[in-house]
Amino acid sequence: MSTMRNPVGPEDKRVYLRRRLLVLAGLIAVIVAVVLVIVKPGSSSGQSESKSVELPADVTEKVASPKPDGAAADAPPVCAEGDLLVEAVTSQSSYASGEMPALTLLVTNRGTAECTADLGTAGMRFEISSGPEQYWNSGDCQKNPSSLPVILKPAETLESDPVAWDRTRSAPDTCEVERDPVPGGGASYHLFVEAAGVRSADSAQFILQ
Repeated sequence: MSTMRNPVGPEDKRVYLRRRLLVLAGLIAVIVAVVLVIVKPGSSSGQSESKSVELPADVTEKVASPKPDGAAADAPPVCAEGDLLVEAVTSQSSYASGEMPALTLLVTNRGTAECTADLGTAGMRFEISSGPEQYWNSGDCQKNPSSLPVILKPAETLESDPVAWDRTRSAPDTCEVERDPVPGGGASYHLFVEAAGVRSADSAQFILQ
């Protein structure tokens, strides 16, 4: 019994063309499969590239920068000269020989609203005179003057730290040398003070023995 076999002789050209097309299609399919294995959609490398975002250079600076402090903007206005009462005060009305006077000043807000006054040492003065002659001024040899804005409520009074006077004359050129003592023996002196641009209207009188 005979069977059907492929012819042994030369085949038709269309048969060769179909075979070549099939081989070429197979090669293309293999190449596509290899590419899909190597580069998978949604791989980590693809995600990092698609999701990478460059931040503006000033983002860190904007986050780290502190917000402006509203306290200064909300502070009460500067005290008017007429709102402040500045007074001179001495620890005693009379001092024995060799006893050092302690000098202070009082600042009172006599206005009807809160206000801000600079009560730093830069604008604070203690002056001692006798008759028309000034003997001592705290500003002559002042070191490291500073500013100190202070909020004063209506009718509030603040007192400065005491300043000790060594009973000597002062002048800007005598700060590093021994200074002459002022007369005692019952001599009368007057203390005038100044703060926040306001000078005391009256003096505090005292006696040196």
